[in-house]
Amino acid sequence: MFDAPPRITAEVAFRLPASLSRAGEPAPWLRLHRHGAPLGSFLEGPAFDAQGNLHVVDIPFGRIFRIDQDGQFDVLADYGGQPNGLKFGPDGAAWVTDFERGLLRLDPVTGAVQTVLDAREHGFNGLNDLYFHGQDCWFTDQGMSGLQAPFGRVMRWRVGASAPEVFLAGIPSPNGIVIDAPGRNVLIAVTRANAVWRAPILLDGGTAKVGTFIQMSGGAGPDGLALDVRGNLVVAHPGLGAAWLFSDRGEPLLRIDSPVGAVITNCAFGGPDRRDLYLTEADSGVILRARLPFSGQPIPARAAPADPIGLEA
Repeated sequence: MFDAPPRITAEVAFRLPASLSRAGEPAPWLRLHRHGAPLGSFLEGPAFDAQGNLHVVDIPFGRIFRIDQDGQFDVLADYGGQPNGLKFGPDGAAWVTDFERGLLRLDPVTGAVQTVLDAREHGFNGLNDLYFHGQDCWFTDQGMSGLQAPFGRVMRWRVGASAPEVFLAGIPSPNGIVIDAPGRNVLIAVTRANAVWRAPILLDGGTAKVGTFIQMSGGAGPDGLALDVRGNLVVAHPGLGAAWLFSDRGEPLLRIDSPVGAVITNCAFGGPDRRDLYLTEADSGVILRARLPFSGQPIPARAAPADPIGLEA
């Protein structure tokens, strides 16, 4: 249907120091999701703060790393959960979707972790990724859903509300999530369907006519997503050890290959002009970097006061 897009190869930007590897240590998440592989980390959830520091999560060992512009790794939090996605919210805090615990809020200065939406209380299957749009926090409730049991959901939470609402259910493994700039469509990486779905946001807040935006192929399906200022979509594709840049109409524009490993799990724009795309190669503890044609969407502007929902009270 399409001509093959141009290809570039990313470079290694940062590598987890050997001193921070926990290779060989047992972890329940590794037994469940990686057949017990003796990995020293599994990095996902890249996100930049306003100062240009990159943050990533280490799912099996419950750690969150902060990486400065010189590549220095600091353990910001080591709390024993299963952090999967991370985004900076309009309050300036880092928000984390934890597969085991629910939706968390991380103080970027002290590293203190608070549970905001408890997984058991709200009946989550296992949260994966999140995205802020305005005062709404959207997140995927993936659990162990798949084609055999498509019980995954997309949830929407008005920050400060007592509970989230289900926006879309019946999804076989919802993973990465973004909202287009006008706020008209939710784009969802549906890993086990090997596709990116588009769910229109209706005026009443619901959805209808949900469809496949991009049908992919080859190995594991799509994982993390990111948007640039033109509305083009980056898709991390661990099945092919690559990431893709698609136009706002779903046409492939660029393929970004990995020079090390094949498990490209997630992506985020950063750098002074936000044209550098950072990619997590999860198995090897490496973060890659590639120069893209356009800047990524800006991170949410920090709102005042810093704690608008009273979590620090």
